Amino acid sequence: MSPQEWDTFLLAGEAEPVDHEVRRDRTRKIVYAGLAAVATAGVVGLYTLTRPFLAPDDFEGAGTGPVVVRISAGESAVQIAETLAKAGVVASSGAFVREVEARAKSGSLRPGDYRLNKGMAAAVALDRLLDRDSRVSRRVTIPEGLRAKEVYVRLSAASGFPVAEFEKAAAQPATLGLPSYAASVEGFLFPATYEVEPSSTAKSLLRDMAAQFGRVAERLGIEGREGMTPLDVVTTASIVQAEGGRDDDYPKIARVIYNRLKKGGRLEMDTTVLYAQNRRTLNVSEKDTQVRSPYNTYRIDGLPPGPIGNPGEQALRAALMPAKGDWYWFVTTDPGRRITKFTDNEGEFVKYREELNRYLGTN
Repeated sequence: MSPQEWDTFLLAGEAEPVDHEVRRDRTRKIVYAGLAAVATAGVVGLYTLTRPFLAPDDFEGAGTGPVVVRISAGESAVQIAETLAKAGVVASSGAFVREVEARAKSGSLRPGDYRLNKGMAAAVALDRLLDRDSRVSRRVTIPEGLRAKEVYVRLSAASGFPVAEFEKAAAQPATLGLPSYAASVEGFLFPATYEVEPSSTAKSLLRDMAAQFGRVAERLGIEGREGMTPLDVVTTASIVQAEGGRDDDYPKIARVIYNRLKKGGRLEMDTTVLYAQNRRTLNVSEKDTQVRSPYNTYRIDGLPPGPIGNPGEQALRAALMPAKGDWYWFVTTDPGRRITKFTDNEGEFVKYREELNRYLGTN
């Protein structure tokens, strides 16, 4: 409708004449006001749509109301942000992502269960996720040389899972990520400190230990040892670990083992007898050495069929890089101070055994 037509329409309803210029000014103001209102509504709508990207909603402070949030392995910062927002920890995923990117911390976020609060500022939430003390977990340290059954006891005490659950998981070695040459978990539960998460299971803990063994074995190059199978290396390392006192002695013990194997002699290691008997002691009698077992190296030739415990990195390294020497015997003459003596002379070996017997009070 033209201004003239509009005026005619308005005048038709009026009894008195109207100033057309005044009417036209009034009409323009109404139209312009309408257009301004439409424009304002458009801007507000656009801001509403883009606001989460330009300035994401964020809480203030440390929040209240504890909540445990799980971050899974391999999750990106965006996925973690969505998890936090869904749990009510942060106001929006965008606020958390913006904070992570601003501080370049996307590579610092680790999987696990974290104790957080609802209604946290994104910056505070990120700080808590970067703080190891926020993780809901317990640590368990597995020392070198434990047998698998002893490892289960340690893990059970830390996790609360019955020993039977670890035995059940170990009975299915194919599901634990063990190396192809491992017939059982013995020797491949790498000694280290592990996190026991609320989401952990007996199987997952054994898998963690097997995975750590794999990483160490790859770094040391166990499968590339010329003249020995990887299983031979781990088995030798387990004996070294069981027999050894000090780290410096490990390469010498490995050399004694290899010297005996080279000469075709039996290893005659007390630790293999004790493994066969499932005992821990410093006293091994002549009768003990007659026990019938494929692990009794007083009765069998060569290495036992598998490891007799779980060796650490130093023992594995010694098995791969033994010391140079002609030693054929060794005796830990003072177990308390971990003093071990080596010799290639049988007469000296007998004297060393007498020293040990005096220490044990068996003379």
